[in-house]
Amino acid sequence: MSAPAPGPFAVGDRIEARTGPVAHGGHVVARLRPPVTAVEPAETRDVVVFVRHALPDERVVVEITEVDKTFLRGDAVEVLEASPDRVDAPCPLAHPGGCGGCDFQHVAVPAQRRLKAQVVAEQLRRLAGIERDVVVEPVPVTDDAPDDGLGWRTRMQYVELPGGGRGLRKHRSHDVVAVERCLIAAPDARVAGQDDGVVVERVLGREFRVEADGFWQVHPQAPRVLVETVLAMLGPRPGERALDLYAGVGLFSVFLADAVGRAGGVVSVEGSRRASELAGENLADLPQAATRTGRVDQVLARGFGSTTRGIDLVVLDPPREGAKRKVVEAVAALRPRAVAYVACDPAALARDVAYFRDAGYRLDDLRAFDLFPMTSHVECVAHLVKR
Repeated sequence: MSAPAPGPFAVGDRIEARTGPVAHGGHVVARLRPPVTAVEPAETRDVVVFVRHALPDERVVVEITEVDKTFLRGDAVEVLEASPDRVDAPCPLAHPGGCGGCDFQHVAVPAQRRLKAQVVAEQLRRLAGIERDVVVEPVPVTDDAPDDGLGWRTRMQYVELPGGGRGLRKHRSHDVVAVERCLIAAPDARVAGQDDGVVVERVLGREFRVEADGFWQVHPQAPRVLVETVLAMLGPRPGERALDLYAGVGLFSVFLADAVGRAGGVVSVEGSRRASELAGENLADLPQAATRTGRVDQVLARGFGSTTRGIDLVVLDPPREGAKRKVVEAVAALRPRAVAYVACDPAALARDVAYFRDAGYRLDDLRAFDLFPMTSHVECVAHLVKR
């Protein structure tokens, strides 16, 4: 039976509701009961609403902010019965109608991680048929930093306001909220558009040249944590050959090349020409490493000459939409002994894990890291091996 249309509801309506489980994207799910009509019985009329600024099992007043064909979006504008995990948001702009950058400032930090773990587990169950307990691990900004979810973002992108000053956008809107200080920004965060050229980032004793406005993880500890996790999962051996797909400026390629040594080989594949050029510079002292520029699916289709016959390891670090079926099937056709999949979207990860399952690989391990506190985002690393 298809979901009922939310016809009786309109933007601006306020309805009391009891919230249900957390949903992917920073919402919790609630079900609203429209007025009963003679046309449709009441038991078929519940309408799903995705509610921001709420927690599971709260009684709230929801203001409808968007009406879709089969569901609603809304904000919890009043809390009638609060969850014990609810806290006062540290940022004065983290409220309905305020800045849209943070999803979970109203949630205690340990509870934020439990909610994210539930989302990852639910996506694996729903999209890949995998039942798995998930723990989202904290990643402190520094060893002595408070675990408060603030001050971690090393890059910011603001909207310049006409009268001076800067702002951030509201949720799902082009409207801008003036911001004096963003609490999740690091004190020395770089602002997009203010730096030109190339900057140097340091990870585990290595230097990486990165375009100032190019892609680089925004949590200061993310590159180290992800490299250590990928290497621990894959266990690269001297003489092995590896592919680093969606390689950016070669973060994983450098450490893979160190691990496989001169007798091995690494190919870094990246679609951005500028990032691939920088990867070549970052890999310049590693003759066992090479770069390829182009879309990952097209580079895989062209092959790697004799290297293709001996791929042992693959790292996948795709953008938010994931690798998708074509790339997964091409990777599986190379028959690597192991794949490390780095993912910032649990739904895309779960979908691609299902594609790997169909291609003969199983999920051996999964770690999840809280690299985006106060938001609904979570970074995962999955270890896939041949069945």
